[in-house]
Amino acid sequence: MGSPAGVARGQLASLFVKVTMLLCDSAQVADGKLFILGGGWSLTGPDPMPSAIAVKVDVGWHEVEIVHHWELYLEDADGQPVLVQTPEGGQPVEVRGEFQVARPTTVPEGTPIDMALAVNLGPLPLAPGSRFTWRLAIDGESQTDWALAFTTRPQLTV
Repeated sequence: MGSPAGVARGQLASLFVKVTMLLCDSAQVADGKLFILGGGWSLTGPDPMPSAIAVKVDVGWHEVEIVHHWELYLEDADGQPVLVQTPEGGQPVEVRGEFQVARPTTVPEGTPIDMALAVNLGPLPLAPGSRFTWRLAIDGESQTDWALAFTTRPQLTV
């Protein structure tokens, strides 16, 4: 997908970006703010349940007006992509998109500009009693703290 006419497509200068992420039951963005339900968990299941990832990105002053590509992808405890079965076979669990922030005229020069993102997911068939990590990359770059780890409860035997 190309950039709109007159808009630069950038390589993120990660030095100028701060990311805050939170696992939750549901999330929504309205008027630039995140609305989060059931946030802050790290234990789920064992049955598949809907979930969401709330993300706040503080974009550096010089990163505005540039289209940035983001990707969230799910890994297992060994760092391998988690696959779900589809009609086309096993596919990695990942979500992608783009964002661009505008420079507000009402803030002082050099102020980071925040961008909110809510990714709501349907129930995922994840192995019970396992560890998983959502990882975020922006323009192909990632930081160690741009990750959310969680565990699925073991399946109860009766």
